[in-house]
Amino acid sequence: MVVTVPLQPTLWRTCRVIANRTRLGILQLAYSEPGLGVSEVAQRLGIPLSAASHSLRALEARGLLEARRAGKWVRYLPPPAQHGNAARSLAAALGGAFRTERDPISTMFDLATAFTHARRVTVFRALQRGPQTRSALRAATRISDRALGRHLEKLKARGFVTCDRGVFVVPRLRGGVRRALAALAAG
Repeated sequence: MVVTVPLQPTLWRTCRVIANRTRLGILQLAYSEPGLGVSEVAQRLGIPLSAASHSLRALEARGLLEARRAGKWVRYLPPPAQHGNAARSLAAALGGAFRTERDPISTMFDLATAFTHARRVTVFRALQRGPQTRSALRAATRISDRALGRHLEKLKARGFVTCDRGVFVVPRLRGGVRRALAALAAG
């Protein structure tokens, strides 16, 4: 029997959940050894049972893990790939990064922090419509110049935005997790 929780795929909330090295470690463990329970995750990672339980529920609520009841136990697995929603696409990209990245937790932590604020999503969406100057972005997003500068710097540092002669643009994005996050940000 599958235990289902309503999915809330708001990008900035999802990124806040995965912009946590412990949760990323839990995801990595769940993707490499599907079917572990809360106590097994806590023991393997050396974290309190309550922290493991809270993190597993948060990851499940974002659609990045699936909980299955097996008797009196709940087992956590990667979500099935055949589901085409955005959370499943991100989950598939995370699973691929766990297999191929040299330091997947650091890489995914950095990428997730690009979109941990709703305003960064707003800035990214405005740039999806085409290259813009800072003043055009300020007008389009109604974000103060100071705050816009901070959000642009974070997006640039994470490779989601570039700037050439005062014009900001979304570059061609490489990497499965980066592309999956950008697709979610684009709406």
